[in-house]
Amino acid sequence: MKLGISTYSLYKAFASGELSLTGMIEYISSIGAEHAEIVPLGFSLTDNPELIDDIRNAAKQHGIELSNYAIGANFAGLEGEAYENEIARVKREVDVCAALGIKLMRHDVASSQDLSIGNFLSQLPRLADACREIADYAKPLGITTSVENHGFFIQQSDRVQALVQAVGRDNYRTTLDVGNFLCADEDSATAVANNVKLASMVHVKDFYVRPSYRYPGEGWFKSSSGNWLRGAIVGQGDIDMPHVLRIVKESGYDGYISIEFEGMEDCFEGTKAGFNYVKKLWSEI
Repeated sequence: MKLGISTYSLYKAFASGELSLTGMIEYISSIGAEHAEIVPLGFSLTDNPELIDDIRNAAKQHGIELSNYAIGANFAGLEGEAYENEIARVKREVDVCAALGIKLMRHDVASSQDLSIGNFLSQLPRLADACREIADYAKPLGITTSVENHGFFIQQSDRVQALVQAVGRDNYRTTLDVGNFLCADEDSATAVANNVKLASMVHVKDFYVRPSYRYPGEGWFKSSSGNWLRGAIVGQGDIDMPHVLRIVKESGYDGYISIEFEGMEDCFEGTKAGFNYVKKLWSEI
């Protein structure tokens, strides 16, 4: 296992100007991480390809690997030219992933206000077609693409499984976020056990959870069933993290694990504390 950090964890500092793009990589290295996951939030590598060399050089300078490239996408409800244009755009991002020297890429698949199983089943064939075409494009480049369990529409473990199976490509898997299942009101341990064998990448994220009838104040958001969630420092939230990470480790998963912090605390301290917690816990399991 190689433990690292998603640049998403440091987005607050990047957005404020406190950290540059290469500064994020330097900080990730400084806390002892083995890899950095690149999430182009607040910058575009397709529009600014000169940043690709900056990222690669910074990673080389600071002695860490670049593990995964994670971008947004949405094929739901698109038809004709709009559908084809979105596929073409994601393929251009695959080219960016290859230029970064990264072999894993997560792209989003769908967003919809209608979260019903009926809508999911009606959308599934077109979503799978898009993901299959992108996976086929990525394969000669040695890249495995994946869907993450987030965005509410494809968040439950069984919906992720259904999409991966429908795509039917050995280089199409899932970026498994151990915390995000709570957004769909699914128990993290159960969902992780369901999907860990499909994982090309693992995100470790934690949440505080409160029931729907206990409004906890500002900074919280609702799950798909109306419960309240707030990002936590990994290990300090309500997920039984020792149990969840034991499931991951005992599955035989031995790839990259990224810390994702999205809490209200200082992002430097939140990221570092979560990283140190997982590093210690993994060694003790």
